[in-house]
Amino acid sequence: MWTLLVSAFALTLYVTAVVFAIRAAQTARTPQGAVGWVVFLISAPMFAVPLYLFLGHHRFQGYRIARKHSETVVEGIKSFADFSKPDPGSMSINPRPFEALAHLPVSRGNGVELLIDGQATFEAIFAAIDAAKNYVLIQFYIVRDDALGKQLKANLIAAAYRGVSVRFMTDAVGSYGLPTAYLDELRAAGVEIANPRDRRGPQHRFQLNYRNHRKTVIIDGETGFIGGHNVGVEYLGQDAHFGHWRDTHVKMTGHIVRQLQLIFTEDWHWAHAEDLIDQLDWAGTESEQNMNALIVATGPGDETETGAMMFFAAIAEAKERLWIASPYFVPDIDIMTALQHAALRGVDVRILVPEKIDHRLPWLAAFAYFDEIRDCGARVFRYTDGFMHQKAFVVDDTLAAVGTTNLDNRSFRLNFEAMALFFDPRAAGAVDKMLRKDFESSYELTRNLPDQPAFIRFGSPLARLFAPIL
Repeated sequence: MWTLLVSAFALTLYVTAVVFAIRAAQTARTPQGAVGWVVFLISAPMFAVPLYLFLGHHRFQGYRIARKHSETVVEGIKSFADFSKPDPGSMSINPRPFEALAHLPVSRGNGVELLIDGQATFEAIFAAIDAAKNYVLIQFYIVRDDALGKQLKANLIAAAYRGVSVRFMTDAVGSYGLPTAYLDELRAAGVEIANPRDRRGPQHRFQLNYRNHRKTVIIDGETGFIGGHNVGVEYLGQDAHFGHWRDTHVKMTGHIVRQLQLIFTEDWHWAHAEDLIDQLDWAGTESEQNMNALIVATGPGDETETGAMMFFAAIAEAKERLWIASPYFVPDIDIMTALQHAALRGVDVRILVPEKIDHRLPWLAAFAYFDEIRDCGARVFRYTDGFMHQKAFVVDDTLAAVGTTNLDNRSFRLNFEAMALFFDPRAAGAVDKMLRKDFESSYELTRNLPDQPAFIRFGSPLARLFAPIL
């Protein structure tokens, strides 16, 4: 009897693995991912089937993209495109690929201020919340109930008591450890909560692999923030293990804030089933800096590979210089080829990554790519003054970007991300200055993989096998 039960279980498991393998071959977002899942499912169904239930990634169905499916928004974008169209003479880069990916137009009349590291970032965010008159929209991937998280909560509660409408959203996985009491205190003060534990979507579909990785703050439709910081004391450099935490946010003004606000309304609608379009200010003012800018939001709900294609478009535009800072370097084949081609045609390609480890698998996997890209003339720099978590790049003297997108498959295909792109030499100069200082706190990688310590030499190729889900 026991033998029959075991045989039946084994047969059921193998049939399930075959069904999942067929599904992976039909629907996986990349050929590499399809091959990886098929081989894993057929060769090790005992481990692969439960992992596939949670980590198998396909198109994220049902996510409402307001930019494409709301008549009000579509008509508004058309009018906005005519009203805020940049002077053609001020655009030295073809914006059409970026606009197509964003489903939004590049606009003039924008301003940006780099916020380098946690102290500057949260001082600016808290000051903006304290000055809010009408509403605060706030979203972080990670919110911790530590000193910084408590300060954020206090500022939001104070704003709500002043009569400001406050909406608060986090990610179910990123903020898994956030106590319910934290949210209850906000709710009791009148803050509207999109509770990640109650929301629709991935957690009810065995697809916890999807994450909303955006970090967004919007004040009255006039001031916006985006970048790499989450809410936790480690982002202030107060964690003994990581030490100095090197990260970058931007404070934005102008039309780009309303673009960021539109992305927030999409996330809020999905998480909370409430349409904010008619409740927010979409007029706003322009910045005296008058920069051309665009928010490119990407995610698994998109019909195309928008995350990777955004980087591809930027790489293709580079003529003299392409500097990228990312805590993780696990590119797909297309981005790897584009980076190699840029280096081969003489572009100064530099990749800045941290020396310190926060997630071991992507850290190890990166070493499997370094030799290939360095062989083509690109340079890899490893940041040593603490942990570097910023997501930024600069192309020539014409394009600068800061946001939430890492240079890895997870950001390209599994996470909801957003990058603020500024098509302006002043923005490029500011990011240039910032990265030059970071290079001074780094060393250039010169050792090839065979010369690395054993745990890197042998661990890196194995970690690379998980690249489609890292």
